[in-house]
Amino acid sequence: MTQSLLTSPETGGVSHLKRLKQQRVMPGFGLTIGLTMLYLSLIVLIPLSALFFKTFTLSLDDFWAAVSSPRVMASYRLTFGAALLAALFNLVTGLLLAWVLVRYEFPGKKLVDALVDLPFALPTAVAGIALTALLAPNGWLGAPLESWGIQIAFTPAGVVVALIFIGIPFVVRTVQPVLEDAEKELEEAATCLGASPLQTFIKVILPTITPALLTGFAMAFARAIGEYGSVIFIAGNMPMVSEITSLIIIGKLEQYDFAGATAVAVVMLIGSFVLLMIINLLQAWQRKRAGMKS
Repeated sequence: MTQSLLTSPETGGVSHLKRLKQQRVMPGFGLTIGLTMLYLSLIVLIPLSALFFKTFTLSLDDFWAAVSSPRVMASYRLTFGAALLAALFNLVTGLLLAWVLVRYEFPGKKLVDALVDLPFALPTAVAGIALTALLAPNGWLGAPLESWGIQIAFTPAGVVVALIFIGIPFVVRTVQPVLEDAEKELEEAATCLGASPLQTFIKVILPTITPALLTGFAMAFARAIGEYGSVIFIAGNMPMVSEITSLIIIGKLEQYDFAGATAVAVVMLIGSFVLLMIINLLQAWQRKRAGMKS
């Protein structure tokens, strides 16, 4: 009797419990987790460990002197500040561009959609040279702006422009699939209930795409922090003004100050990791909040 109850369809039975247990375990879990950890160790953990080990060769005073000099601090402010401004700008414009590509049909839509991916395929050095030629004081856009007293190239503003260029695809390609899968019936229901377009966007659409927006923002921000090729040409590289941290690291390496270079790199790594962790926590909080509402 007991065995029949355990194996009966009504109670689920032993076979059902076995199926549940099998569903909880990834097929070949031991092998897949081993290969995963091996891959992460070779590609991520070992290089980062070497970075820390090289930095530990410095004394505490030498480490502090390497990472807190006025020139290095100025590069931190420019790198993180420009990356934040560029990511915030891409957050808004990327959403608008993704919205247009998903919700509207117009001539040349396929071309615009392909151009979004151009910064992915274009070498960053080519992007930097192109932006410099365009925005330099004698460039097509730089000359008119120069006549109005506005200079973009060889200033921190040029750094922001370059980071916007290389970061925009991350937001568009992250938000676009979510907008395509969004249920338009909810928008129609909100409209029928008397909601304005702004209310519909804030109450219905925005909560759905917020995790994707945060993901795109995090990817664009992380990409901008580590950018070098497109920035190096348009920044001007003036110490204390338009010198990014990546250039500081390159300069220390050229002077054979390997420990100093790794010390600055460790600060960049920790800063980036903390900011990305905060963004991931915000994403988790947003998903939990959305689940509680549903």
